[in-house]
Amino acid sequence: MRKDFEKLFSHLEPPEPPAGLFDRIILAIKQEQELRKTKRLLFGFFSLLIVSSIVAPFSWVLLMEQVESSGILYFVSTAVSNFNVFLTLWQDFGLAILESMPIMGIAVFTVNMALLLFTVRLFLYKRRLLFGYLMQ
Repeated sequence: MRKDFEKLFSHLEPPEPPAGLFDRIILAIKQEQELRKTKRLLFGFFSLLIVSSIVAPFSWVLLMEQVESSGILYFVSTAVSNFNVFLTLWQDFGLAILESMPIMGIAVFTVNMALLLFTVRLFLYKRRLLFGYLMQ
């Protein structure tokens, strides 16, 4: 066995990395970061959509119960059935209706619908990105 390995392998050049290897590595890292970001976005989208869809019927029921218990339907039906009386006393009717508005029910229902519309809008805006992730 020879002891002068340096002389034996001196004519061989060390292997050079292929051209563009660094760029491909950086591109792969960025694609992986985008994939992680898309996963988080997809998880957040489905979470918001599921939560808002589950809560929607409950917020609607809450709103309807508060509307029925507030007596606002009585004022509206009286205004419609006695339109002449409504025209003469419209300010009093308006104040009575405003005072009996179910603010909490309206607020909960509005926030829930806004959240549902936001998630649908987010889906429509990012659908190409999300479908690209789902099809991989």
